[in-house]
Amino acid sequence: MALWGGRFETKPDELFKLFNDSLPVDAALALQDIDGSIAWAKAIHRAGVLNADELARLTAALTKLRSEISDRPTLPLKDSDEDIHSWVERRLIEAVGDLGKKLHTGRSRNDQVATDFRLYVRAEIDARSAELKDARRALIDLADRTKTVVTSGYTHLQRAQPILFAHWALAYQEMLERDAARFADARKRVNVCPLGSGALAGTTYQVNREQIAKDLGFDGPTRNSLDATSDRDFVIETLAAASNCAIHLSRLAEDLILFASQEFGVVEMHDSVSSGSSLMPQKKNPDACELIRGKCGRIFGALATMSMTVKGLPLAYNKDLQEDKEPLIDAMRQLSMCLRVLVRVLDTLKVRESRARETALDGYANATELADYLVAKGIPFREAHDVVGKLVRHAISKSKRLEDLGFEDMHGIDARIDARVYESLKLEAGLMRREIAGGTGPNAVASAIAAARSRLDA
Repeated sequence: MALWGGRFETKPDELFKLFNDSLPVDAALALQDIDGSIAWAKAIHRAGVLNADELARLTAALTKLRSEISDRPTLPLKDSDEDIHSWVERRLIEAVGDLGKKLHTGRSRNDQVATDFRLYVRAEIDARSAELKDARRALIDLADRTKTVVTSGYTHLQRAQPILFAHWALAYQEMLERDAARFADARKRVNVCPLGSGALAGTTYQVNREQIAKDLGFDGPTRNSLDATSDRDFVIETLAAASNCAIHLSRLAEDLILFASQEFGVVEMHDSVSSGSSLMPQKKNPDACELIRGKCGRIFGALATMSMTVKGLPLAYNKDLQEDKEPLIDAMRQLSMCLRVLVRVLDTLKVRESRARETALDGYANATELADYLVAKGIPFREAHDVVGKLVRHAISKSKRLEDLGFEDMHGIDARIDARVYESLKLEAGLMRREIAGGTGPNAVASAIAAARSRLDA
């Protein structure tokens, strides 16, 4: 029987019922609905609606139901159940009879679902935060393993300047650290309690909303009942944090896909996170990273879906808000999988040190070092830039690296160049000149690894 059936003479159209019911989706909130119901039972007991015996019977039945379903992947659903609230209420009535019907006194499904969903989103943020920590640890470990590996950094997907591979890994650690901070910040606005707001105007029963919030681990109650029952900012903000994180994971996956290609050949992914071709026996495909990259659109789509759902809604609750759960639940599940798979990719990643070094040697990535050498001799940078450009063009014409040009070639283009120029063109020399906070110098990178690990542990 529907929770709202008394007003109606006929049963819902079967197609409308299928369209209207949300149980297949909001069944994911079963544990949160039971926790909220236990807190509400305590609240209306304190308000004098339930006596001590009734409270004990209700909480015992709810606790037993929670234990029964806590480890079940799916719930035993019935067609008569419209949503998770009606499912829990039906099971409660089956356990304690008409007493179960008293639990909803003073409570609306509007404040009930808003509370359930905040509890769910809070738990999901906490889970993603733990997974982000694991992913950051994997990046820091990778940096530690490759802190002596020299490779090329890129701009415009062209070889730019020599860097340590560890510096590349730490760049993504910084991105994920910001993502962790965004989730933590979003959690502050998730963690307020709507229960006691009723349908939209508050409840007439003198429940202690501060105590309800405390019972459920919230920081406090919401301040306005209209806002509390219709607000889904916390969903959008959480999805925004998830989308930002997914974008970073997609960029990381793209880099690894490129680095693992035969054209780059800098890394090799472990067989356990790769797949082959049904036709081409030689293929080893970076499917784990390609799927991470692909999931980004799906997660970002959830943010767009939710934003469009609420953009034109009048106060307060509207049935459109039933569409809030599916995109959030799916996005968080996909992000969770991406983060967990990424750890396995990183922990098993092989970096080809000799090939990485070749990429730094080729492509005239040390041209800036040559310009800095000229600047140190008192030549204005713009003039030094022009001189080095001519030297690069000359080296290209001879199919040589800059450091392989003869002294006569260099001196012939600019007489201010002396024999000490070759020292400045060594990869290690260029790295050592970047011993600055945030730079790719070996000592700077070692310090950055230690600092990142310290922040992670803290």
